[in-house]
Amino acid sequence: MNAVSELRLGRVVQGSGSYTSQQGSVYAPGISAETVGAEAVFLGRVTIPPGGRTKAHLHEFHESAFYLLSGEAVELCTGPRLEHRETAGAGDYLFIPANVPHVAVNRGHSPAVFIGVRNEPTAQESVVMLPQLDGLVP
Repeated sequence: MNAVSELRLGRVVQGSGSYTSQQGSVYAPGISAETVGAEAVFLGRVTIPPGGRTKAHLHEFHESAFYLLSGEAVELCTGPRLEHRETAGAGDYLFIPANVPHVAVNRGHSPAVFIGVRNEPTAQESVVMLPQLDGLVP
């Protein structure tokens, strides 16, 4: 290989198909290990339908951040017993530290659409499901 072919180049990634994650939200990955060979970051769109919610879970080794593009009354429940609750609306940011149990519930009447980023590049990140906590969030 010559030096030019070994250079890493920027990429434009067309919107891709979506999938339902094991935690229950719909992911449409944009930048990931799978789409562009990202080594440290995931960036994509996440949607929770009206009345929808994620299942209780945590991400052992990475932080997650979200910007709520559209939607209202998205309740973020965090903590060992999901006891800390805050409500987000369009224009708000959400942050979830590594190893923190959480659930997001769309209590609004329209889809909640987020742009999400995390410091773990794979589209199917390692996640720890916490079914014993699901009943704590109505």
